[in-house]
Amino acid sequence: MKDYALGAVERQFADLIWEHEPVASRDLVALAEAALSWKKSTTYTILRRLSDRGLFRNENGTVTACITREEFLARQSRRYVQDSFGGSLPRFLAAFTAQEKLSGDEIAALRRLIDESGEG
Repeated sequence: MKDYALGAVERQFADLIWEHEPVASRDLVALAEAALSWKKSTTYTILRRLSDRGLFRNENGTVTACITREEFLARQSRRYVQDSFGGSLPRFLAAFTAQEKLSGDEIAALRRLIDESGEG
């Protein structure tokens, strides 16, 4: 799996792109200046870095995502479960529910997810 780990500021920038895509690169510069107090050069440097990592592309002055925010979050979640719990979702849920009890609605939603994604 490709490593899409982002620092906090990179994540804020990525969120700007996901919220406004497709976005003209000049408009992205203005968004980054307003939200992150970045100069044009900083915006283009971070955009190039994230594009090199396969998250976004800047073609003909238009910035678009190569993966959706949901795909990014799913990959981050899988990576966390893999790194922290040896890839075991049951171990993750056991650790999570040891401190945070699930509501009836959450349990029902999890059961639906299991039923929908299970084999057979």
